[in-house]
Amino acid sequence: MTTIDDRQLREIIETLLTRSPEREAFPRADSHDDVLVVIGRLRTAGNDLSAKLVIAGFTLQTVEHQEIEQACESCMYYLVHRRFCVLPELDLPVEPEWSCRLWRI
Repeated sequence: MTTIDDRQLREIIETLLTRSPEREAFPRADSHDDVLVVIGRLRTAGNDLSAKLVIAGFTLQTVEHQEIEQACESCMYYLVHRRFCVLPELDLPVEPEWSCRLWRI
């Protein structure tokens, strides 16, 4: 059985995001209730990576919202040295300049 490392999965994610314009980057999940709705949908998506990327609103570039740059690298769920999102419902390798609508400080 072959396993995919973080680098390979990051490349797959980038390819999926490049090929599909479908995203739910807005509205941003600004309130606790908004976050719960998005997380519930992510749980329903299970292991469907494409669906999770759409639901989470991933973008390949930083999103500015309410005059704040919301990049993965400044999110509380981001592990700097691993370049990884540890939000349990996502649990994905990411790039610092990417963004999703679940961004939190």
